[in-house]
Amino acid sequence: MRIGAKIKGVIDRDRRVIFTTTREDFPFVVDHGAGDHVFDIEGNRFIDFGSFVSVYTLGVNANAQIRNAAKRQIDRLTHAMFADFRAELPVRFAEKLVGMFPPGFGRVFFSNSGSEAIEDAIKLSKLFTERPHLIAFYGAFHGRTMGALGLTASKTAHRAHFSPFPGVTHVPFPDPYRCPFNSGSPEECAKDAIDYIETNVLGKEVPPDEVAAIFFEPIQGEGGYIVPPAGFFRQLRKLADRHGILLVDDEIQAGYMRTGRFLALDNFGARADIYAMAKSLGGGFPLAATVARRSLGDTPAGAHAGTFGGNLVAVAAAEASLDYVRRNMRSLQSQVRRKGKRIMRRLREMEGRYELVGDVRGIGMMIGMELVKSKEGKEYAVAERDAVMKSCFNHGLILLPAGRSALRIIPPITMSDSNIDKGLDIIEDAIREASG
Repeated sequence: MRIGAKIKGVIDRDRRVIFTTTREDFPFVVDHGAGDHVFDIEGNRFIDFGSFVSVYTLGVNANAQIRNAAKRQIDRLTHAMFADFRAELPVRFAEKLVGMFPPGFGRVFFSNSGSEAIEDAIKLSKLFTERPHLIAFYGAFHGRTMGALGLTASKTAHRAHFSPFPGVTHVPFPDPYRCPFNSGSPEECAKDAIDYIETNVLGKEVPPDEVAAIFFEPIQGEGGYIVPPAGFFRQLRKLADRHGILLVDDEIQAGYMRTGRFLALDNFGARADIYAMAKSLGGGFPLAATVARRSLGDTPAGAHAGTFGGNLVAVAAAEASLDYVRRNMRSLQSQVRRKGKRIMRRLREMEGRYELVGDVRGIGMMIGMELVKSKEGKEYAVAERDAVMKSCFNHGLILLPAGRSALRIIPPITMSDSNIDKGLDIIEDAIREASG
């Protein structure tokens, strides 16, 4: 991989004027991309196994229909102040969007990012229930704005120096690989997680009639791509219904066909009361949506709004993207199932071959590979994970981390079989090298 003065120069300039965020420790300065690949400013080509953090689900830089829809809208009007005035485009898109949800969903609030969608859900859940308290899970990542950050509990680095976060209680998430209750099976782990909420939180800490909502990710993303036991969310739904508590499903990373379903929660046979979506929704443009059951009601005038929510260019791109998904639903579902099995089969082979690979889990094309120092001890292999990522980058593959020592495998769902195989070859070579 050629890392020259041009790349080094941009990185140095960036460090002088841009606040530090979460950039990975390799010299990637993006220039352009299309389909399966992205190029840096010196012409190096990479296979994208990160989809720019699950934004380019339909291919790097989206497809021509999505780009052209945005271009056409730019020439008409870019911003309509949708919170104060009306425009047909966001209304039409909202009508199409709610059609992707279970029956009874009919109210949408548009914003610009996943964190904002969660902030909206916090306000809506408190407004609709007139209750002050929230429950979320350890390992969860719901965003970095203050309300969303109160729900986030995957790393102390996210929360340091920003407390207090009033009104949120965190509970263990049923991770089948590292069950916090040392349960004997995934099903027992799920039951123990529900019992913990009922006995310890609702029984000792917060009265049930003061809890507005339980927030969750159907598959924990930042927390390590943790897939809970199959029956967990059905049990959580029953608990919530017993106490009049709303369920808020954070589909920001897992939703929009990533798991082969438009809503990842549908894989578990459960429904939420409020859903939050972003990332893939805008087809590469900043757009988020918070979608609620119509029976919950409406917001009073002035209770909530935002200047750029429903931005016309972003919505035009999102509508073109959603139209593409609806036209090609069966094909996309088939692709995700087939390609996901292809990836999992190869990763399972690596799991059997290398002591470093402790666990492989996922649904569809949202897959995590956790690296450990030994299969028996399950010690987090942080340095080895970072070495694998660096080696992959040096050989032309973009990978992202998750949890303490896991890798995310989230290529665009439209990626070709040949590029999937090339990416997996690079991963295996890196794991072999890191294994010594």
